[in-house]
Amino acid sequence: MLPTVDFCFKELMQNPKVRKGFISALLDLSPNEVEDTVLLPTLLSRDSADDKLGIMDVRVLLKDGTQMNMEMQVKYFEYWDERALFYLSKMFDSQIRKGESYEKLQKCIHVSILDFIHFPNDNKCYRRIHFRDDSTYELYSDKMELQILELKKLSPDVKTSEDVLTWMKFFSGKSRKEFQNMAKTNEYLDEAYNTLLNLSADEKKRLEYEAREKALKDYNTQISSAEKRGLKAGEEIGRKAGEESGLRRGIQEARQVFKLYMQGKSPEEIADLCDISIDKVKQILD
Repeated sequence: MLPTVDFCFKELMQNPKVRKGFISALLDLSPNEVEDTVLLPTLLSRDSADDKLGIMDVRVLLKDGTQMNMEMQVKYFEYWDERALFYLSKMFDSQIRKGESYEKLQKCIHVSILDFIHFPNDNKCYRRIHFRDDSTYELYSDKMELQILELKKLSPDVKTSEDVLTWMKFFSGKSRKEFQNMAKTNEYLDEAYNTLLNLSADEKKRLEYEAREKALKDYNTQISSAEKRGLKAGEEIGRKAGEESGLRRGIQEARQVFKLYMQGKSPEEIADLCDISIDKVKQILD
């Protein structure tokens, strides 16, 4: 099993020792300083039935009250920044109820483990983000933090003593030999490797893993197919317009229509958001 498949990652984090080792790396602490980690429900509460449902991958409570949400994302996600901010805000907001004091609010950290390039303009594979003053860069508050790990940017030949990069190398592993070598690094990675072995030997877990892996491949195929259909529809619309500007506009409209359609928007909502007729939306989707 590969840790980049979210099912496998979640199962790894069910192991308290593995969880402790990874969290200590994220917090740049000795594992001995991470006294306790407790898994929390991953379903975020909603104030009303109209609120968007939030389901996290792995949500953890530390002994000092800090909450962490860790998400593994393999496929490119265009609005990942907005998604991460949404989950971080919901996690922060869910700590207190009506009438309770703001002083109860504890630090919340959203960790994005991405198997795609999110920041294409640099080679930095790991970053921590906080609220800071634009002019002085002084930290405004450390109560909300984003951590972003871009696995694709990590060189396979990297040699480092930085724990978080070591874990990134483990998550990027593709073969038994790689995992075996990483397991020799420290006892927490050794525990993670043995957990992978046990998961792979469990018939029920393997079936669940394979089902999730298939779902990811099917989703990727559907997205690719939708993009191709959108481009074809756009070219057809552009050709009918008979102008180069019409071609570009048609392709752009079709891309936007299919993008909104894959996000679950209705044809009526798409027509309103794209400022085109409902008939044109249906023509593109057909």
